[in-house]
Amino acid sequence: MDRKELLGEVERIVIKVGTTTITQGSSKASKDMMDSIAKQVRDLKAQGKEILIVTSGAIGIGLKAMKVKPNPNDILMRQAASSVGQSILMQKWNESFQVQGILAAQILLTMDIYSDRDSVLNLNNTIDTLLASNVVPIFNENDAVSIKEIGAVFGDNDTLSAMIASRVDADLLIIMSDVDGLYDKNPNINKDAKFISIVEEITPEIKEMAGDSVSGMGVGGMRTKIRAAEICKDAGCRMMIVSSVVDDVISRAVGGEEIGTIFVSDTHMSKKRRWLKSAKAQGRIIVDEGAELAIRNHHSLLPVGIISVSGHFSKGDIVDIVRGDVTIAKGISNYNSDEVEKIRGIHSSRIQEVLGKKKHDDVILSENLVNI
Repeated sequence: MDRKELLGEVERIVIKVGTTTITQGSSKASKDMMDSIAKQVRDLKAQGKEILIVTSGAIGIGLKAMKVKPNPNDILMRQAASSVGQSILMQKWNESFQVQGILAAQILLTMDIYSDRDSVLNLNNTIDTLLASNVVPIFNENDAVSIKEIGAVFGDNDTLSAMIASRVDADLLIIMSDVDGLYDKNPNINKDAKFISIVEEITPEIKEMAGDSVSGMGVGGMRTKIRAAEICKDAGCRMMIVSSVVDDVISRAVGGEEIGTIFVSDTHMSKKRRWLKSAKAQGRIIVDEGAELAIRNHHSLLPVGIISVSGHFSKGDIVDIVRGDVTIAKGISNYNSDEVEKIRGIHSSRIQEVLGKKKHDDVILSENLVNI
């Protein structure tokens, strides 16, 4: 499969810059690396391409600035360090882009913001306005206000970058990393490891090839990159893993050179269903075999097929649909958890009798469901 043909019509590109790329093995931001990325972005924008960046490195840079020894278990200190480091990181990015005559904008996200329908639609409007104004949006997870442990919300910036690429209908996600792509086994300990240039389908065998993070700085490893590739595949977005030590790697990769591993996508799920699939669920609805079959066949979820409810959620919240111990789908509930508990197992014609009101025959409409 020809790289230039695969990448010939790429217009909107998300670039994920990992911690090891930002720091180049040190504990502070590398000016040379950030300058190089800014220059490559300028060149791509000159070709008419739209660029968005997802950046890591805030925690490590903040710890260095605060003169604090890194401790992975000290979540409060890491959150404080992310706040310090993020301002330094954006200052560095702005300096690098200003040299190229480019204005950059900071967007900090949490999974709660991403999972709220109104917020994510406003996010899209902001991104579209920035891109139309020739501004480069720079994203990071807002670790400073996250209510969960760092690394357990979006999970990592590989996942965040894929979710953004999916959300903005990007054509390509480039993940800059400390490795040059996917191997069939860990190349650091296996000299006979074979490089995988193109991945057309993410099979169980491909997932088994993924190892842990090579560096001690970032939270992302090859497993998170495979997960990112799965998110991109649903969006019809290609993804590449490239090594940050390769000169002008972004420009060369987009130009079709045989650099890194490219994940091909030939599927395309609607934006709403992609959002549903990756957003955070507020509760769980456990269903029977008949309901599972209906959902698999893209039908609505009726109360008669519901066995039980777990967690507390409101009308309009996202919930996991579970059969046995397996999450089979996600959807937007038309009823709150208390109401679903009361009408579970009954026919839709009895909803009015049980609740004293009737909003819908369906607990979740088919258009608000996505299979997992």
